[in-house]
Amino acid sequence: MSATGSAVRSMSAIGTAVAVAAGMLVVLAPAPAHAAAGATLPFTSVEAEAAAGTGTRIGPDYTQGTLASEASGRRAVRLDAGRRVEFTVPRAANAVNVAYSVPDSQSGSLAVYVNGQRLARTLPVTSKYSYVDTPWIAGSRTHHLYDNSRMLLGRNVQAGDTVALEATGVQVTVDVADFEQAPDPAAKPSGAVSVTDKGADPGGQGDSTQAFRAAIAAAQGGTVWIPPGEYRLTSSLNGVQNVTLRGAGHWHSIVRGSRFIDQTSSSGNVHLKDFAVIGEVTERVDSSPDNFVNGSLGPNSSVSGMWLQHLKVGLWLTGVNDDLVVENNRFLDMTADGLNLNGNARGVRVRNNFLRNQGDDALAMWSLNAPDVNSSFENNTVSQPNLANGIAIYGGTDITVRGNLISDTNALGSGIAISNQKFLDPFHPLSGTITVDGNTLVRTGAMNPNWNHPMGALRVDSYDSAIEAQVRITGTTVTDSPYSAFEFVSGSGRGFAARNITVDGATVNGAGTVVVQAETQGAAVFRDVTATGVGAAGVYNCPYPSGSGTFTVTDGGGNSGWNSTWSDCSSWPQPGQGNPDPDPDRNLTRGRPATATGSQDVYTRGKAVDGDANIYWESANHAFPQSLTVDLGSAQAVRRLVLKLPPQTAWGARTQTLSVQGSTEGSAYTTVVAPKDYRFDPATGNTVTVSLPSGTALRHLRLHVTGNTGWPAAQFSEVEAYLR
Repeated sequence: MSATGSAVRSMSAIGTAVAVAAGMLVVLAPAPAHAAAGATLPFTSVEAEAAAGTGTRIGPDYTQGTLASEASGRRAVRLDAGRRVEFTVPRAANAVNVAYSVPDSQSGSLAVYVNGQRLARTLPVTSKYSYVDTPWIAGSRTHHLYDNSRMLLGRNVQAGDTVALEATGVQVTVDVADFEQAPDPAAKPSGAVSVTDKGADPGGQGDSTQAFRAAIAAAQGGTVWIPPGEYRLTSSLNGVQNVTLRGAGHWHSIVRGSRFIDQTSSSGNVHLKDFAVIGEVTERVDSSPDNFVNGSLGPNSSVSGMWLQHLKVGLWLTGVNDDLVVENNRFLDMTADGLNLNGNARGVRVRNNFLRNQGDDALAMWSLNAPDVNSSFENNTVSQPNLANGIAIYGGTDITVRGNLISDTNALGSGIAISNQKFLDPFHPLSGTITVDGNTLVRTGAMNPNWNHPMGALRVDSYDSAIEAQVRITGTTVTDSPYSAFEFVSGSGRGFAARNITVDGATVNGAGTVVVQAETQGAAVFRDVTATGVGAAGVYNCPYPSGSGTFTVTDGGGNSGWNSTWSDCSSWPQPGQGNPDPDPDRNLTRGRPATATGSQDVYTRGKAVDGDANIYWESANHAFPQSLTVDLGSAQAVRRLVLKLPPQTAWGARTQTLSVQGSTEGSAYTTVVAPKDYRFDPATGNTVTVSLPSGTALRHLRLHVTGNTGWPAAQFSEVEAYLR
């Protein structure tokens, strides 16, 4: 499901944050009363931007639809042909998984070097599973820009050794590498029925669907064995009950197919463990069951030790799944949710899983048709959900979200959402006690393009009905939120109340705007909530619609660092707006909203403010004059502009004729710098500096271009603005 609230708010728009994020993704300690959040994982991740090499670092960025914004840590490294990134291996390993992106419609490979020696094998990279469009979801843009590729190195490396990745025939942006010691293949369990004995082809050429079905039928009450190899399934399995399907380990037993189990009911006792299911899903089609599990496994079932990739959803669970346990799995590159408990989930435990690059909510409970009851998401690690929330609870009774680590949400979601958004009926709203305990949220929250205002790291949302459940939020750590830490909202814009909420023992280490973002009527008590690095004010308290009621923020004691209130409900605070001395060396345009008189093909306006000088905006051709306008968010005394074109020598020298215009309110513009010719020459970096008169205050910066000797259009790869 996607929490894509569609209300058009009457508040002022706020641009995307440009707060600097930490370069490495680390597990940060939450409140002292809790153990470290997140899953215990068999691999160690190293960020590309923290490695050595000859690539170009990109980011940080929070602009929807950019490579940096969808990367972990909001940073990555771009490799042109012949460029490399070299990782120092953090642990003994014989396998690596790499998160990467290549330009749309391109494929290729990365050369792999171990301690300087090139391996015979290469790491394949492709855009096949990326660049997903979901136009039926309001506010979404092309997203899902990264993919994951893994390989066994064929040798053991030790901590301190080096593994380098080098681009060959295609540009590759490398985000992060996971190093691990993959175990040897497990042995066949005694008495198990092997799928190869029933005719399955471990070479992946023949269709093994019927062999899997025959093995399942023969092994009732026992185990189906999936030996090392690759098996191709062309249709889904059903009637799966009272059986264990087990592989030799997900590095060794691999099923190729986009639909594995599809059944509406089962008597249960189904156990799926220790193999990989890798699909071929390249677009999201909600009417298609392109899922690892679609429907029901029945009571007392389990899913463990699985590698699930390139599917629409990992587990879309309907019907009866009582007491299901989902643990120690990896969910990678889904075009929609990682896992969704779609009603009727009773006593389900989802724990110690790793999820990266999901195309919607990474983990969700949605109480459609019947409530999810007494179920939990515990100690999971979620990275880079690129359309919705890290964890979302839509209705349900007595639900627990505990000990999870969530990082780098993008576009339409929060780190955690506790919500009464129903999507469809019959829906069962939140009831009983909702426990949100010991979670760590790093760089979570996003700019909602439908509302034109931000979503907090942790959101409580009375979207379709008032929240009457007891919502208990304890031991939360929020780090480097681009906007607020805690948001209380009725996302439909109808002002339903959010009440019965307590927030205890939270630590906020950096919030771009406020600690508490209260936008609907209701009440919450805060105790022992400490904050540092708050960008604008402690509290934004402006319920919507105006006059719909009040939100009461009660100080329960022990709070510090957020006692101020944003005073102007007619405008949203900008990230860092409360700082009286903004950094004079910060580029004021980076990540800010940009508009243009026109754009040519894929060379869109946002590319001029994304921090990457290698990609560019180009106006409509043969149609001078053209202009590009950037909203800085508030009036700034800009003293200097730096204009760039891509630095490659293929960009021949050219002269653009332009003037600089400015406005404080976005309608009436004055000329700040008169028209002049500016020469862009790759010999000097294709960079031009424009000085502005002192004392010029402007919020809206416009470049008005009337000519270009090198191309019949206006062109900029970066437009930067500075206070000195």
